Amino acid sequence: MPTADLADAKYGPHERNVLDVWKARSDRPTPLVIFFHGGGFYAGDKSNVSPALVEGLLKSGISVASSNYRLSQHAPFPAPFADCARAVQFLRSKAGEWNIDPKRIAVSGYSAGAGVALWLNFHDDMADPKSDDPILRQSTKVTCAAVHGGPASFDPRWIRKNMGGRTTEHPAFQKLFGLKDDERDTPRAHQMYEEASPINFISADDGPALLYYGEAKPPLKPSAMGIHHHQYGLLMKEKLDALKSNARSSTITTSTRRCTPT
Repeated sequence: MPTADLADAKYGPHERNVLDVWKARSDRPTPLVIFFHGGGFYAGDKSNVSPALVEGLLKSGISVASSNYRLSQHAPFPAPFADCARAVQFLRSKAGEWNIDPKRIAVSGYSAGAGVALWLNFHDDMADPKSDDPILRQSTKVTCAAVHGGPASFDPRWIRKNMGGRTTEHPAFQKLFGLKDDERDTPRAHQMYEEASPINFISADDGPALLYYGEAKPPLKPSAMGIHHHQYGLLMKEKLDALKSNARSSTITTSTRRCTPT
């Protein structure tokens, strides 16, 4: 792994609100890719970013950041998502100082981090121009997303209907929302499920996305967990293809070639 130009830069008050930055060498402001790690929202670290990804982007003149965020044991939803949004805002606020082009910021990630990256790509801008915090006044909108194994939804009801298998049994779901067994099918839980799901925010003005899935392409078997199944990507593509009135809405690409997660 190349040595980061900035290590453990703090973007918020929690000890997990830190990120590393590798700066591409350029006389002009560079694009930036922000990577969010996987781990089911209860494990993982910014060090999980692939060295090949960092090296490849730097050689292409693109700066890189890899960000931690609060895990579900620290604070349940929406904390991890809010942290990733703040990381985008923080890095945009540093654009002049760190030679970043604020109009060319992309997001990437694996598994849980991929889900948050998609959520940011499709979500409306969450900037608060009236905030006392100058970072929160920055835009959260990104140019595009390129992710590996990204869930389309964190809503168990949607997953049971559209995915099948044992996907909703994955421990990440209940931990993410901090719910007890008797709270999982309540209006409060349903609202959180819907607010966390990237597919619910897709609109014609979103940036393009590339989704990569390493699981086998056949239909999900009843006994399979399927947390990274290609069906997630196909269903997002189906929704985007319905928005052909906007040229950018149909630029999503899916890949299901076998790979080794990094």
